[in-house]
Amino acid sequence: MTDTNSHDTDDAATDGGVATGAAQQHRQTDYLSSEVNILSPSTAYMRKHLRVVWTGFIIWALVVFGPVTATYFAPGVMTQQMPVIGFPLHYFLVAIGAPGGALILSGWYAKRRDALDDEFGIDHDGTGGDA
Repeated sequence: MTDTNSHDTDDAATDGGVATGAAQQHRQTDYLSSEVNILSPSTAYMRKHLRVVWTGFIIWALVVFGPVTATYFAPGVMTQQMPVIGFPLHYFLVAIGAPGGALILSGWYAKRRDALDDEFGIDHDGTGGDA
């Protein structure tokens, strides 16, 4: 049995997918009484996935709160009318930039998660039960 606090780089345990090998262990684990540290995951897969999630969160926070913060610190620049469409810059960035950024960020996350699943051999299309 391995130490759950070790962070071996060759640790190939995952959070699911087709339940083969180490992924089958989750069926015997009582997660309600087990301690799970979300800031320090025990598997290499979850550590890399957490890095992707935190990176996405930071980008999202910059896209959503960046224009608002910039308007507070530089109201003259951010409230000027844009020459082509006639809207103030801060309005355009919040109304178009934030939802557009969220859409792009969703695509980025899906691509990164698929790459991570491929790296660890997770097949979501297989018939491995309810993993």
